[in-house]
Amino acid sequence: MSGRGDALLAHASDAARVRALTTAPDVIALRVERVRAQVDALLWAGIVLGLAFTMVNVQTFAAAGAPQFSPGWWVAWLLDPMVSLVLLAVLRAEQVTARYQVALPAWARRTKWLTFAATYVMNTWTSWGLDDAPFSPAGVVLHSVPPLVVFATAETGPVLRDRLTEAVHRAVATTPAAPIEPTEPEAVVHAPVEQPVHEPAPAAHPRTTRTGGRKKAAARPRRLLADYVRAATEALDNARTAGAQVEVTPAWCRQVSGCSAGTSVKVAAALRDQSTPAEPAALRPRARTSRPSAGEEAAA
Repeated sequence: MSGRGDALLAHASDAARVRALTTAPDVIALRVERVRAQVDALLWAGIVLGLAFTMVNVQTFAAAGAPQFSPGWWVAWLLDPMVSLVLLAVLRAEQVTARYQVALPAWARRTKWLTFAATYVMNTWTSWGLDDAPFSPAGVVLHSVPPLVVFATAETGPVLRDRLTEAVHRAVATTPAAPIEPTEPEAVVHAPVEQPVHEPAPAAHPRTTRTGGRKKAAARPRRLLADYVRAATEALDNARTAGAQVEVTPAWCRQVSGCSAGTSVKVAAALRDQSTPAEPAALRPRARTSRPSAGEEAAA
């Protein structure tokens, strides 16, 4: 092999190693976690600054014309932190649960919306011309932006964290290609030339021909929906035998069975149906001799 070919082979090997490391699940998970930390820091900075901006207007609303530095004036400063601390507690819980794709109960969202609504009303009360105050369109816009931005940030944060976790799960389910190893060029050995020796030709024997062609390699069997359900059921039984608490979700089914995102929803539904005494007939495995239906081929 020429020197140019050796150089190209070395470059191809290096590129394959870099690609294998770049697409490795652990490397992708590390990068995603770094991005998650940056996203969380920026979201929390925006939320804290927005709530701090609304504190002065809420204190003015709560003081209701009380003399400055009077007891009522000082107590009015406690209203905004009280509402903000409850809101921050819910947002902090959402940050952790979204990391592991766990949904919060309905009361968590109701509490979040209630605190947002209370903050918005108290922050823009005087700007709307209420309580004998003149209507100020500029004040409405100015004092509406921080609460609305905080609300949008709090609603977007869990979705972003859920998608980052989904990116890690997809990286784990993807197997990177093996890097190309360079091969050493074979040395050319010049053997001495020998004079041919003429020998009598052997008698010709009829060759027996094979009746059958070369056997083709057995194709990998297609996995059906019942196969994914069976694999997920075995993983669930093993986890429960070990005493682990497992919540059957599409992401968990996709991780233990290796099925696709669309099939994981059907597998999770099938596992929930198996908790009843009667097993649905649709989940019973079919014989291998029968041809799979169009729905099962799509699921595979």
